[in-house]
Amino acid sequence: MLNKQQIRYCLDQIAQMFPDAHCELRHDNPFELVIAVALSAQCTDALVNKVTKDLFQKYKTPEDYLAVPLEELQQDIRSIGLYRNKAKNIQKLSQMLIEEMNGEVPRKQSELVKLAGVGRKTANVVASVAFGVPAIAVDTHVERVSKRLGICRWKDSVTEVEETLMKKIPQEEWSVTHHRLIFFGRYHCKAQSPKCEECPLLDLCREGKKRMKRKAS
Repeated sequence: MLNKQQIRYCLDQIAQMFPDAHCELRHDNPFELVIAVALSAQCTDALVNKVTKDLFQKYKTPEDYLAVPLEELQQDIRSIGLYRNKAKNIQKLSQMLIEEMNGEVPRKQSELVKLAGVGRKTANVVASVAFGVPAIAVDTHVERVSKRLGICRWKDSVTEVEETLMKKIPQEEWSVTHHRLIFFGRYHCKAQSPKCEECPLLDLCREGKKRMKRKAS
């Protein structure tokens, strides 16, 4: 496991590599962001953006999503994985927003997770990106990078990864670090074919060292 100094070094290097890391899901308001993040489960941001380009022209409010039959909404998001379930959840969360939250997306994670199809990761993204609440959303990239580098343990659950990162990273850096770790995982430390040979963190990375040894042998 990396010590405090080593973690600081990693974060600083990643910050230099991806100084402009940001949420890549296109949206104009908190409601669109909730929909986009809900659609992004097990799906790339690029594909979600392709779908929401037309979707957000057609549907502007929770009422709009409830005004069409479920089958029509399913067709609108058909190219996205798990589209049937996601369409159901979008209509359910739209109904909850209208009936329980005055049509407004809540700021608090504890309220956001009550919405259909909104888990802890989605809630953290929305709270952080839409409302500026410090949060670390652990997606597949954040989890992979944290474990490969040795900031977290391989056996840690997603919740444990989040708790560890919150302890080891200053609160004022949570949100920006979350985006930087995603960019680092998405564009550099990829699931398949990570760029270990050109990584500035190779000397500290237990996984990278193993991969380079295997390549050399």
